[in-house]
Amino acid sequence: MSTETHSIPAGHGLALRLAAGDRVSVICGNGMQVVDTWAFCAEDSTHAMSMEHSRVENGRLCAREGGAYFTDRREPILAVDRDASPGVHDTIMAACDAQRYVNLGCTHPHRSCADNLREAVAAIGFDIARVPQPLNLFMNIPLIENQVLVQGQPLGAPGDFVTLRALRDCVIAFSSCPQDITPINGGAPADVPLRVERA
Repeated sequence: MSTETHSIPAGHGLALRLAAGDRVSVICGNGMQVVDTWAFCAEDSTHAMSMEHSRVENGRLCAREGGAYFTDRREPILAVDRDASPGVHDTIMAACDAQRYVNLGCTHPHRSCADNLREAVAAIGFDIARVPQPLNLFMNIPLIENQVLVQGQPLGAPGDFVTLRALRDCVIAFSSCPQDITPINGGAPADVPLRVERA
């Protein structure tokens, strides 16, 4: 087994090709950074990890340690080998995009998770036709009275991490969420360290 390290610059993205059995640990270095996460089957980019289907298959909002995330064809694609965090992750919120920042009153171009995904997969020669709903690692979106969704700050601590294992050959992509208007990243996006273990 070999190990490699990567760093996702604050507000940017990164994509990697994983073989079945490879593991990647996503580290929340400052305890506050949300990491949008996608996975696509290596042989077919239209076959992708789906939060809608994962919620149904898991019977809960996000998979627990020992559980898995599923594709839009209800096939497992990523296992959660370790969750060294409070276990609060979001599977409801869409990736931020250019229009999201316009809606928030931003009057200048702003980086977004949707664009980070497109840039990241293009950099490794992988084509996608759409931006699926991401797994938002470390994102805290509590549901309060009257079914109101709150954009809360992450609940973890510096050094929290989640280790995901590829259950099939896939492309995994990450975005260090550039959101600096709402509280979800504590107001200041940060670099995200990754540790990859190749089977």
